[in-house]
Amino acid sequence: MGNAFERLQKVLALERRQGFRNKAVIGGLDKFAARWETDVMAEAQSPEQREEVRAIVALLTGYPTLSDPAARERVVDDILARARRVVASLSGHAESAPAPGRPARPSAPVSAAPKPTRRTQPRVPTGPMEGLDAPVTRLPGVGPRHAQRLARLGVETIRDLLWHFPRRYEDYSTLKTIDQLTLGEECTIIGNIWDVQSRRSRSGREIVQAIIGDSTGTIQATWFNPYMLRQLKPGRTIVLSGKIDAYLGRLVLTNPEWEPLDRQFIHTGRLVPIYPLTQGMSARWLRRLIKQTVDAWAPRLEDYLPEPIRQRQRLLSLGQALAQIHFPDNQDMLAQARRRLSFDEFFFIQIGMLRQRYQWRQQPSRPLPADEGMLKRFLSTLPFQLTAAQRRVLREITSDMARQHPMSRLLQGDVGSGKTVVAAAAMWVAVCHHVQAVLMAPTGILAEQHYRSLSRLFERLERPDGGPVQVALLTGSLPAGEKRAIHEAIASGEVDIVVGTHALIQEGVSFANLGLAVIDEQHRFGVAQRASLRLKGYNPHVLVMSATPIPRTLALTLYGDLDISVLDELPPGRQKIRTRWLRPSERERAYAFIRHQVEEGRQAFIICPLIEESEASDAKAAVEEHRRLQEEIFPDLRLGLLHGRMKGEEKEAVMQAFSRGELDILVATSVVEVGIDVPNATVILIEGAERFGLAQLHQFRGRVGRGEHPSYCILLSDVDSGDSVERLKAMEETQDGFVLAQKDLELRGPGDFFGTRQSGLPPLRLAQLGDVRTLEAARSEAQKVFEVDPTLSRPEHRRLREQVARFWHGHGDLS
Repeated sequence: MGNAFERLQKVLALERRQGFRNKAVIGGLDKFAARWETDVMAEAQSPEQREEVRAIVALLTGYPTLSDPAARERVVDDILARARRVVASLSGHAESAPAPGRPARPSAPVSAAPKPTRRTQPRVPTGPMEGLDAPVTRLPGVGPRHAQRLARLGVETIRDLLWHFPRRYEDYSTLKTIDQLTLGEECTIIGNIWDVQSRRSRSGREIVQAIIGDSTGTIQATWFNPYMLRQLKPGRTIVLSGKIDAYLGRLVLTNPEWEPLDRQFIHTGRLVPIYPLTQGMSARWLRRLIKQTVDAWAPRLEDYLPEPIRQRQRLLSLGQALAQIHFPDNQDMLAQARRRLSFDEFFFIQIGMLRQRYQWRQQPSRPLPADEGMLKRFLSTLPFQLTAAQRRVLREITSDMARQHPMSRLLQGDVGSGKTVVAAAAMWVAVCHHVQAVLMAPTGILAEQHYRSLSRLFERLERPDGGPVQVALLTGSLPAGEKRAIHEAIASGEVDIVVGTHALIQEGVSFANLGLAVIDEQHRFGVAQRASLRLKGYNPHVLVMSATPIPRTLALTLYGDLDISVLDELPPGRQKIRTRWLRPSERERAYAFIRHQVEEGRQAFIICPLIEESEASDAKAAVEEHRRLQEEIFPDLRLGLLHGRMKGEEKEAVMQAFSRGELDILVATSVVEVGIDVPNATVILIEGAERFGLAQLHQFRGRVGRGEHPSYCILLSDVDSGDSVERLKAMEETQDGFVLAQKDLELRGPGDFFGTRQSGLPPLRLAQLGDVRTLEAARSEAQKVFEVDPTLSRPEHRRLREQVARFWHGHGDLS
């Protein structure tokens, strides 16, 4: 163990000499921490030593998140002080240990130790927070087999168990006498067991039946569990909770929860937590284990949330919140516990976002100022005037690019709001400064469209050296020879602007001087992919674009590390798309309307309904629908098919044929949601429209109305109640994507926008992104903390720093 601490001291000494740049070991101090902990923990001799080791590991793990060298120096000093304490305690142990080969002499007579019984359990760790990371096998009653089952639920430590929240609750808090019971209610009764019998059903299954009585009457309770015969003894008083059923005209309880009256209620007589389970694990066993763990640990937990925040926001303490989320006293306490733990999640997200923004702004970048003449040259080549919104957003972007630190901005704009031309203006600024710009799109179809648009925009412009602006396209479907040539042109600086797909972030792609990275439909990319593009240059300016309107609340959460620009004005002349909701009985009218549009020389989309099972099911349904439409409805027209299971080149061939007018109707799944631009398409028919969210329906609608002809969106659905009706009515009433996005957030929550996997957010256990009040309170408090202590290096923020690092572990760059 001494060797491990010597190694730690050498590493930290080297880190100090190198100016605290996290370069002392390959991979950084956080990677070193994991290896070092493994070496040291096996030899730690006391809970106090293990507690100090865990604290050192937490500090090493959080070290890369600090950008201020002074803060890093304080952390290194703290680690060394803790290391000295452990080494000193080891020396103390060594002095009191017997010499090799000599037995230790007891200081007092020792009585014979009692023989351990099967019920003897390992001791629970004593440290208030660090002990939470002990394995669940340290808890009474949890052996290796139970630990394996808990691991399947993601529960490996005591901390995991405390944060393994119920997915719902059964309300058994209503206590009634037997004569007050009514059919269908869930309630609790207290009664005496009058009689217990067992019989077999026709299938041979053993059934246990008991007659339970109180002073007002009797009721029969039935269990399909032979074990109950040994548990239920006549004369015993028990508590039963469950739903009141009827059998042969009499009220009965079927498989009710029960427990003796003389115990604290866990399974009955209260709001009873219902936990996620796994095979081989009973609900009662897990509930009992969590109750024991919560009772033992919750009162001892140190709260990581600063006391002033808890007081201002009137939040429960951490221990109270955990006790009440698992075993709430009543609905009000459950709501308070939810609010506290949801606040924590929002608070950690906002702190993480602010930290990423702060760190990114500490990085140096090449300023790319735009003078008036430079932009005038670009704007003079456009066949239209920019809208006021486009001019405002362009000023925001060029102002960012002129600074010494890299731009990190989200450009939001509804379908057709003119984001591409604004991004092109920013690229022109980069070209004028002799640096490269890149635009990454999620699909080959969309990348090709951008390539054509940008080629047209730049064909009348010249670089400052008088040469033409070189625009190149790089996608995965290009032949190997072509790819190689483009790679070489990018690396030599011959290409000014590169448009492409994921192929841009592959290993062979190297930029001569990347100054601006634009990511389109950025929520379609994973966190690692976005970060990889950023790493292709020296802190390039980054502009991410989204055509999916995002309500302000959600944008502040998902993109709190970015500055946000909004294009909230459509260019003049943009077609209003007439939207109608029809019943399936009116499908023939819809088909007749499509035929009429095709006869007028137009084209149409037909979107197949979403099938929940899988992409394979969607594809199969689309193939079948295409066959039916081609053979039975439109035998004389040219129909194409597009679905997610087709290869990239097949999809692009179909889209090119549709774009060239070689197909009259395109039958497709939701793969057409983004980025398909066919000005001659004037009608889109969406089957099973109730299965899509508003954001997705709005994106579908944006596939038409891109040309000079009147355009139409037909929604086919037979729903007549619920949220689906509100969504379809909203589609008929408005074309404002931001209004629809806010409505969708209210109706469905944020899932329809992005899952946390794409956004890069850690998973939220309790917080709901639609909970605006808690989110904004957490954001406000996070900003106050960040203003005074951006690195969370103050002593009073030590626990908070550790918890934020734990929350964000494995999640990173969000932008």
